[in-house]
Amino acid sequence: MSRLLPLLAVLAGLTATLALLTLLARHVRRRGTAGAGLRGALAAHDEVWHGTAADSSCELQVQAHRKDPLPDDRWRRREGGRG
Repeated sequence: MSRLLPLLAVLAGLTATLALLTLLARHVRRRGTAGAGLRGALAAHDEVWHGTAADSSCELQVQAHRKDPLPDDRWRRREGGRG
């Protein structure tokens, strides 16, 4: 019995860890918060190991938040003649 105790302790710990991760996954799927967390983790990984990927990610975020430019009236034809 004393030889099985460490094995049972490891299996109990592994089972508890998998159960907690399953509950966490269910919670994240219900709330829809998986995207931001995963994006943050990958951004941190890219920043450490892939500098150009992190720069590209930051640039894409800036472009996504940028508003469309206002139309420029200088390039439209003027009514009643050449411009």
